[in-house]
Amino acid sequence: MALSAGRIDGGAIFQEVIDLAAVLNALRAAVPCGELSDYHGRGDSLAHREHHRSERIGWLRAAVLGANDGIVSTASLVVGVAAAQATRQDVLIVGVAGLVAGALSMAAGEYVSVSSQADTEQADLKRERHELAAQPEAEEDELTGIYVRRGLEPALARAVARQLTASGALAAHARDELGLTEELAARPLQAALASAATFAVGAGVPVLTILLAPASALLVGVAAVSLVCLVALGATAAYVGGAPLSVGAARVVVWGVLAMLATAAVGRLFGTVVG
Repeated sequence: MALSAGRIDGGAIFQEVIDLAAVLNALRAAVPCGELSDYHGRGDSLAHREHHRSERIGWLRAAVLGANDGIVSTASLVVGVAAAQATRQDVLIVGVAGLVAGALSMAAGEYVSVSSQADTEQADLKRERHELAAQPEAEEDELTGIYVRRGLEPALARAVARQLTASGALAAHARDELGLTEELAARPLQAALASAATFAVGAGVPVLTILLAPASALLVGVAAVSLVCLVALGATAAYVGGAPLSVGAARVVVWGVLAMLATAAVGRLFGTVVG
């Protein structure tokens, strides 16, 4: 990303967006969906395999959150310090420190949060496994009742419950009673890596702009380039998630603008009063 004579280098911005998209795709493929394979049964191979967008929700949520937070928080921090009439070196130190601290904070927060979710899932599975061993008839009745409430005739619901119990009782109860699926399973390490990596990529936008922007256009340059990248990020996330591009872009841009305006006001006030 480059700024020359106060003008934004569109090619560099496009390359930054391409790099971000590459990170998102790499993170999607990095960790296979298989952590719940210990209780999910294996069926016969099917000729037709559908891919649904909900399968992406785990990595997509963490990746978009990380990149968005990286751009917004670091750019806002940089804009606030630059508005206080700080030198380029001071602004750069703040930006780099914000990048490192933010990436580690995002990784730790996601890991702890998603680990708690995974612990809860495992506790539920452990309890269900115990109940299946101690009260198999009651568990079959429970599964039958679930299918009846979904619209099956009682006799058919009983037959389905028995067949699914025979082929994989824990898998059936995990899916239909607890609502746990392999696609939406909690994956702490994947979430942590996605958040840290995408935060660092996002935070790199304002940091690189600090290095390349003219001193006279530092504040405006960081804000403008960051907003352009937020538009690209929101549109990319919306495309991957199957939502309208304009809606995805607007969501991130509005909050980015508010954050940068707030920190710029604080920096300008601080610089005026203290200076």
